[in-house]
Amino acid sequence: MQGNTACAEGALAAGCRFFGGYPITPSTEVAEHMALKLPKTGGVFIQMEDEIASIAAVIGASWTGMRAMTATSGPGFSLMMENLGFAVMTETPCVVVNIQRGGPSTGQPTMAAQGDMLQCRFGSHGDYSAIALSPASVQEMYDLTAEAFNLADRFRIPVFVMADEIIGHMREKLVVPDTVLRVDRKPLQKGNLPFRADDDLVPGFPTFGKGYGVHVTGLTHDERGYPCATSPSVHEDLVKRLVDKVESARDAIASCDIVNPEAQVVFISYGAPSRAVQQVLHDTRRDDVGHLRLKLVWPFAESLLSRFPDAETFIIPELNLGQISREIERHTDRTVIPVPKLGGALHDPSDLAGLLEEVA
Repeated sequence: MQGNTACAEGALAAGCRFFGGYPITPSTEVAEHMALKLPKTGGVFIQMEDEIASIAAVIGASWTGMRAMTATSGPGFSLMMENLGFAVMTETPCVVVNIQRGGPSTGQPTMAAQGDMLQCRFGSHGDYSAIALSPASVQEMYDLTAEAFNLADRFRIPVFVMADEIIGHMREKLVVPDTVLRVDRKPLQKGNLPFRADDDLVPGFPTFGKGYGVHVTGLTHDERGYPCATSPSVHEDLVKRLVDKVESARDAIASCDIVNPEAQVVFISYGAPSRAVQQVLHDTRRDDVGHLRLKLVWPFAESLLSRFPDAETFIIPELNLGQISREIERHTDRTVIPVPKLGGALHDPSDLAGLLEEVA
């Protein structure tokens, strides 16, 4: 199956029943497959006039109780940023798939990149945290898309599936599981204020059509949901909670593959470059080389670096100019070697192997 199609199938298996989007290369196959399948499952597919309207429709659908998603690429992702900030402030669970292509601007519509990794973390204004998954195979396009819905409902937050054109358009064997684990939204209990959080810092979600009266606003609001935009303490408490509900769980939700934790030299990768690293490990078979493959990139769990206690050097190949390398540099005093690559082509395993020789 193609990666983009597997993404759509994973969403359907997870119970997604609304897709609002606008076609854009290289993500269009996600929308095409959802347009084909959603009406057959009692769901709704709607092509909006642009990406601004698309994410607005997704947010509205989520508040009706539906699991809702969209799929896009860089230019469309940029257009969604304001409403994604609205989704953060209103604690609206939804899934946004970004099949990344070369930018800035229109850039390279048919070529791969990972240039939006910082945008998904910091693209909207204000302070907030984000959850972003990065598949490295067709199988993970299915599995991690399904997981994204669970994370979105658990934390009441937009969750990003940050793939790239290579993974979106490659074709591989897909093993479809018999069942997909579903973690539903925590319901709002009668009598509770709609934005009063429990110990997990996440409020219960009202059931649409069951008599709840909830005011939903992008303004700073109190626990009733009513605007309270001039109180420093209300704003500070609200924004800190929105951040802390994700950041406090960073170690609990961390997802990765670890190869050779005793290594002295460790590749750190996510998405398509992971496949080049896996080829290097297969070809060189060196006992001093390891691999940390991130499946969940944001929030970045720096505790993962301690899983390689003997590592002296981290090598980070990315299809950008070092966006996650900067994050790793913040959390370690060991040598960090970024391996940036632009233009759409994947890292050549022989080049990465040659870099290993230089480091040794």
